[in-house]
Amino acid sequence: MPFSAHEDHNLPLQKFESMLKTNDVYFFDSEDFQEIIHHYLDIGKVSLAKKALQISLKQHPASTELKLLKVEILVFENQFDQAENLLEELQFLESNNEEIYIQKANIYSKQDNHAKAIELLSQALSMTDDNSDIYSLLGMEYLFVDDYLSAKNAFIQCLSEDFEDYTALYNAIYCFDYLEDFDGAIGFLNDYLDRNPYCEVAWHQLGKQFVMKGMHKEALSCFDFAIYSDDTFVGAYLEKGRTLERLKRYNEAIEHYEITLELEDPTSFAYLRIGKCHEKLGNVKLAKKFYYKTVHEDPLLDKGWIAITDFYYRQKDYEKALYYINKAINIDSENVLYWKRCAKINAHMMLYTEASYAYEKTLELGNYELQTYLSWADLMLEHYDYDIAVDYLLQALEFYPEQADLEYRIAGMYYMLQEPSKGDRYLKKALEHNFEEKDIIEILFPEVYNQNAVKNIIRSFKNPSI
Repeated sequence: MPFSAHEDHNLPLQKFESMLKTNDVYFFDSEDFQEIIHHYLDIGKVSLAKKALQISLKQHPASTELKLLKVEILVFENQFDQAENLLEELQFLESNNEEIYIQKANIYSKQDNHAKAIELLSQALSMTDDNSDIYSLLGMEYLFVDDYLSAKNAFIQCLSEDFEDYTALYNAIYCFDYLEDFDGAIGFLNDYLDRNPYCEVAWHQLGKQFVMKGMHKEALSCFDFAIYSDDTFVGAYLEKGRTLERLKRYNEAIEHYEITLELEDPTSFAYLRIGKCHEKLGNVKLAKKFYYKTVHEDPLLDKGWIAITDFYYRQKDYEKALYYINKAINIDSENVLYWKRCAKINAHMMLYTEASYAYEKTLELGNYELQTYLSWADLMLEHYDYDIAVDYLLQALEFYPEQADLEYRIAGMYYMLQEPSKGDRYLKKALEHNFEEKDIIEILFPEVYNQNAVKNIIRSFKNPSI
């Protein structure tokens, strides 16, 4: 328990620190030492905690609680063998002390032996009536091994012991979400609210479950109850704002986002959402104003830079769109979303070299989306770089085999490169995989489409008897 300067139990801490300064030796009872050691551990002064522990064990050599604190410090310093040896000694003396099993479980957990940790924590459950913390630890161990069902049950058991443990509540809902059991989560939260009807956290989480099910009116009611339970709960205002957005009630959404700006320091998320709402309402100047505030508040938020870039792109102000996406790239040159937009804008402005470089960067950063390959190939096609385009399209075909969009383009480019046998082969593959998309050849390669040999191949697929 942390000490406070305004509480009587701060006196042992003052007495202990006075002892360290004067080299006098004072006597403390075991509980005082435990509080002193916990205080130093809580504020990160491990060396002082160890000093207090050393003195405490001289004064109380038989104290199991102090020895368990020593185990805790040994584990913190990764001295697992020493910690285990001490726990073995303690277990011989007190075989039914659940804290010994908890500390052993902690050691196994840190060594990634979560199955053994679960076994030990399960044993500890039978040794005490105060199981809340043990169920919480069990839940975390189950999460480590991706057993979300068991983790969920453990966190629910934790809440049955201590229904105000909001960490366990959040963790239980996390498990429901991972299992996509939204109905189960709703039932669980309704039961929880029967016991704790003014819990803003539970109402907030219940609202989010209704959002996931597309039940927006029910979600709004839940967020209202969360706000009624705590009218300073920023999360509820934000979620209600998002829900109002989904219902296209943009003015009301803005009102709720603005409340969050008054309750706490402004957030880039709130500015971004207000900007999006104003843009939907056609308030162009206000949208722009809040997008600027978004990137000013958090220059590292990619959604802010993307929003302002897309805003100018939709306004057909491509120079400003390019300006802001380049600013974003200067901040984070590894962001694929930035490079994709950079490529699209440069291509629209007919800046071929810059667009090509941006497409190349998206691939270097691991973005192998089909559309990236197609857009880049079409750009190179416009500039007659057929040989380079073929290389990249063949690479794309490794990720997307039997993709007719790619095969029609490869065929057309081989024809343009005067390699008709390769063109014939890929044209036939494309026709086999998707005959309906044969118009790609006519649209992108009209001079190829008008060749009799190509028309004959297409006709033969339309009527195999020919």
